[in-house]
Amino acid sequence: MKTFRTTTEKNCYLCRKHAPLACHNNNPLLMSDIYTIQIRNSVESLFSYLAERTTEDELSRIRRAYDLAAEAHSSQSRKSGEPYIIHPIAVASIVAKELELGDNPIISAFLHDVVEDTDYTVEDIRERFGDDVAFLVDTVTKRKKDSYQHSKQVDNYRQILESVHYDIRALLIKLADRLHNMRTLDSMRPDKQMKIAGETDYFYAPLANRLGLYHIKTELENLSFRYRCPRDFAVLESMLNKEREADRSRLTRFTDLIDKIMRERGLNVRTEILYRRPYSIWRKMQAKGCDLKHVDGKHYIRIIYPLSANMSEKTMSLHIYSALTDHFKEKPGSVANYINAPKENGYQSFHVKLLSEQGIWEEVHISSERMLRNSRLGCAAECTEENVAAWLEKFKYVLQDVADDSHDMEFMDGVTSSFYNDDIMVFTPKGRGVILPKGATALDFAFEIHSKVGAQAVYARINGKLESLRTILHRGDCVEIGTSEDAKPEPEWMGHVSTYRAKRYLRGYFANQPRLEYKRCEKCHPLPGDEVIGFRESDGTTTLHKRDCHIAIRMASQYGDSITSVNFDENPAFLYPVRIRIKGIDRYHLMSDLIDCITDKLHLTMSSLATENIDRIAICTIDFSVHSLSELQLAMESIGKIQGIDEVMHIPI
Repeated sequence: MKTFRTTTEKNCYLCRKHAPLACHNNNPLLMSDIYTIQIRNSVESLFSYLAERTTEDELSRIRRAYDLAAEAHSSQSRKSGEPYIIHPIAVASIVAKELELGDNPIISAFLHDVVEDTDYTVEDIRERFGDDVAFLVDTVTKRKKDSYQHSKQVDNYRQILESVHYDIRALLIKLADRLHNMRTLDSMRPDKQMKIAGETDYFYAPLANRLGLYHIKTELENLSFRYRCPRDFAVLESMLNKEREADRSRLTRFTDLIDKIMRERGLNVRTEILYRRPYSIWRKMQAKGCDLKHVDGKHYIRIIYPLSANMSEKTMSLHIYSALTDHFKEKPGSVANYINAPKENGYQSFHVKLLSEQGIWEEVHISSERMLRNSRLGCAAECTEENVAAWLEKFKYVLQDVADDSHDMEFMDGVTSSFYNDDIMVFTPKGRGVILPKGATALDFAFEIHSKVGAQAVYARINGKLESLRTILHRGDCVEIGTSEDAKPEPEWMGHVSTYRAKRYLRGYFANQPRLEYKRCEKCHPLPGDEVIGFRESDGTTTLHKRDCHIAIRMASQYGDSITSVNFDENPAFLYPVRIRIKGIDRYHLMSDLIDCITDKLHLTMSSLATENIDRIAICTIDFSVHSLSELQLAMESIGKIQGIDEVMHIPI
C-alpha cells in the first residue's frame, strides 16, 4: 500500500496530542491513517464552527447524525478510494458554512445517502431525528425504479423540482451534494466526468442561479467547463491570469483614488477588484463571436458599505454614486439600478461605468454588506419561515410547470431558459415591472402578462411606437400589447419566444391543432379540389402533387410503384396560402375596392399586398389564405368583376 511520510515538526493527530510524530517511532503513515486524520480534522472543524452557532441540544443531534452516517457508510468507499463518510461530512459542511442553514438541513446532509445506499430506511431516520429530517432525507433520495418514464437523469431532475412544492431546503442540500461531487470529479473516468459535468452545466448551475446562489452557480459552471473542455478552460484561465497581472497596477491606482474620494467625503467603504471566471468570459465570446481581447467586462470594481441606521441602502448608494461622478465621467446610459428593481433571483446592487484617468471605462458595482451576503446565499440569506414561503411562492409556478412537462429535451430546455438567463425589467403602461430573460420579445411579454393576451396578441407598442410582436425588448421598455378576439397563434411564433411560459403554451396549442394527413409538394402547392396524386415516401408519409406537376410526372416515370390514390378534401380547420397577380387600369379607389372585395365580401385575410403602376396600368400581387380551390376561384371571379380589372392570375408562391 502506498505510504506517506510527514515532517516531525507537525503534531500527531492520530493520538490527538500535541506531540511530534516520533511518538510513532517515525513510522510512515498508512493511507488509512491519512484518511482517519482527514475525517477527524473535517468533523472537528465543522463541530467547532457549529458550537458557536447552535444550541447544545442542536449540536448533540448533529453529532448523533454524524455517528449514524459514519456507522452506516463504514464499509463503503468512493470512486477515489476514500472512505465514503468523507462525502457526507463535506456536504454537511457546505450546508452549514456556505449556505448557513440550520440543524435539520445539516443533519439531513449527513444522512442524505443513508437511505439510498444502506439498509436504513426513512422510518429509521424519522424515529431518530423526527418528521422534518425524515422528509428532507426522503426528498433528496433518488427513487429506484425498474423503468423510467423518460430517463434516469430526467426523472431525477423532475423529482428534485417537485420538492419545491414543499421546501426549498431540499434543493439546497441537492446543490451542496452536487457541488462536492464536482469538487472531487478528478477521480472519475472521462466519460463519467462528461456526464456529471453536462448535468451540472445544464441543470444544477441554472438552478443555483435562479435561487440567487451566485457563488455556487459560478463554481459549478466553471468546474463543469473545466471537465467538459479542459483545454479551453486552461487556455482562458492562463490568459486571464496574465491580463490580471498586466492590469494590477492600473486598477490599484483607480481603486486607491476611489478610496481617497470616499475618505474625503466621510464615506466608510471598502473596494475590491474582481475578475469574472473563465466560463463567464467564454459565454461572452460565444455570444459575440469574438476573441478574449475584444470581450468587455472581464473585471469590475466593487464598492461595499456597511448598513447604516440613519440612511437607507438606496440613499447610501446614491451618495457614493454622486461622489464618484463628481470626479469621474459617467458613461451615458450605463446606470443599472438593481436596488429598486432586483433581478428575479433577488440580486441587488447599483451599477455604473466610469472613465478612469487612463481613459478606460471601468464597471463599478455599489453594494451594501447585506446585498453582498444575499448575493452569496440567495434564498437562504434569511432562512425564516416567511422568507422560505416567499421564495416558494416566487418560483413554485415555474419549477412546477417545468417538472410537469412531458418532453425529455424540451423539459431540459425549459429549465435552461427559465433559470439561466440574464434578466431585464420592462414595464406595462401602468408601471408594473415584468422581469424577462435577456433577448425576450414582445410576444414573451404578452404571455408573461397572461396566456390569453399572448394567444390573441396582434401588435405591440414599445415606448409608444408601433412594433412587431417579434421585436426584442430592452431593459426599461414600456410595452403595450394590442389584441383581437379572432387572432390566433401563428406557427412562426415558436421561433420568436424564449420564455418557458410562452414556449409551453405554444407547444401545447399547436399539438392540439388538427394536422394534415399528407405533405404538400413545395413546388405545385395543391389545394383541396385540385386533381392530385400521392407518392409514398421512404419514411412512410405521403406527398401530394397536382397531376400536372413536373415533379409528379418525373416521379411517376421513375417510382411508379410508390403512387397512391388519395382524397384531398376541404377541411374548415385548414387554410392554405395562395398568391394572385392582378392587372388593370389604374383609377381612383381601385385599391380600396380590391381590399373591400377580399376582406369584407369574401372574409379572407390578406398577409401581403404589393403594387406598382406603369403608365396608368396597375399591377398588384396579393397573398391571402383559402380553404380550397373553389374558394380561390370564387375570389378570383369576384376580383375580376371589379371595374377596370383586366386579368387575375394564380401564381406560385
